[in-house]
Amino acid sequence: MSPEAEPIEIRAQGLGKAFGQHWVLRGVDLQIARAELVAIVGMSGSGKTVLLDLLTGLLEVSEGRVLIADHAEAGSPLVELSELDEQDLDALRMHWAIVFQHNALFSATVRENCALWLRENARMSEKEIDKRVRWALKAAALDVDSVIDKHRDALSGGMAKRVAVARAIAMDPAIIFYDEPTTGLDPIVAGEIHGLIWDTHNLARADGTRRTSVLVTHDKDLLRRLRPRVIMLHKGGVCYDGPYDEFGKDGCGIAGEYLSAMPVLHARNPG
Repeated sequence: MSPEAEPIEIRAQGLGKAFGQHWVLRGVDLQIARAELVAIVGMSGSGKTVLLDLLTGLLEVSEGRVLIADHAEAGSPLVELSELDEQDLDALRMHWAIVFQHNALFSATVRENCALWLRENARMSEKEIDKRVRWALKAAALDVDSVIDKHRDALSGGMAKRVAVARAIAMDPAIIFYDEPTTGLDPIVAGEIHGLIWDTHNLARADGTRRTSVLVTHDKDLLRRLRPRVIMLHKGGVCYDGPYDEFGKDGCGIAGEYLSAMPVLHARNPG
């Protein structure tokens, strides 16, 4: 089934965000269907992370609205984030996972990092949690027995990123959001993470439905390898929204310049 035939997971309508008198985003319209792999790109300061924070409810909108599918309800109807209280928003987030740029692993073992959300939110026994954690680590292409009891501080950059993805997989989310998932990694490890993102995106959920992935990135090689739908932000709005194969060819004149600058931006991005 093509993404066009799938239900909508995310819809933004007339979305804007201002900090004081400065508008970072204004008039953003987009929608993302279930099973889509979407990359949000743009020059530094174009509002990529602000958009991600608006879509996940970490920031309040200044104008417009964000609607996201509620997977706790039959048919996954769209609900408006601004109309939800904190309790309802937390319930909605039970079906998402966010892989942060710097992984956001807490100071404990790999086992504890992957098990914490399950202990707090899932009705599972310790035996079931251990089984789920081991499954997720294996799905993230990690040697389970050698890594599961390692402390966070003993992990390499690439291994920490894989653990962050494993923690996300363990939640069996409908949507995974990635914020600059390969920044700071060497090209070989970054290539491995590209493959992991692809495999995770295509890993069927427990209920058989397909997963949706949304990435903020400056990584040109990630775009080339995964060929996602690309949404480019420029001057506070969307200047390109379409397939990777057409990105930079027409429509958004700045896209070609951006593609040339991507390797430099990716290498120096301070997060």
